[in-house]
Amino acid sequence: MKPHKFLIYFLILMFSFCAAVAQKVDKIIKMSAYKSYYSYEVKNPLYVTYTLSKGGGDCDRKGFSFRKCDEDTAGDADYAGTGYDKGHLANAEDFAYDCTLDKETFCYYNCVPQTVKLNRGIWKQWETEVRKLSQSKPVFVIAGAIYSDKLLKPGHKVIKPDYCYKIVVDPPTHAIIYCLLFPNDDSGEVQQLSLTELKGKLPYPLVP
Repeated sequence: MKPHKFLIYFLILMFSFCAAVAQKVDKIIKMSAYKSYYSYEVKNPLYVTYTLSKGGGDCDRKGFSFRKCDEDTAGDADYAGTGYDKGHLANAEDFAYDCTLDKETFCYYNCVPQTVKLNRGIWKQWETEVRKLSQSKPVFVIAGAIYSDKLLKPGHKVIKPDYCYKIVVDPPTHAIIYCLLFPNDDSGEVQQLSLTELKGKLPYPLVP
């Protein structure tokens, strides 16, 4: 390999490594509905956690929209013109039994860029499946994202995820009910895997 090509290759590796290392929790935000593990480096939550029991309801979310709960988080301008949805990690409909809790999910502490097909397709289908499960038993949910270094929008700092994931746990036994990995693309695919396999793909530890 020629010296200049080697240098370019080395710099690419170092940049990728630094991007992965930067994925650390900078702030843990305890909301009433969920807990967010937020990274200011990627300007997104790495993951959120919440307990869901008999999720769903009839709260009218008309007029609800994502808001900045912190001046240093992402904002509307970061998403404008990108074609990406503002995807909930803690699902809004899960908390529709209480409009205060429901509105709380519309905060950028709980928002990641998702493709339209993911957010309104297979991700939504699994949100519905988990909500159905919560009718018969409480579940503990961890929903998060895996980032590289891809900017959502040139000139802005929000990083878009390569993958999103959802872990559903049975609280009394700590047994994993579901562990799911979703490519953040238009494939509509989902992979069921073990928690150990998922943790092996995460550049940060899960500390629920």
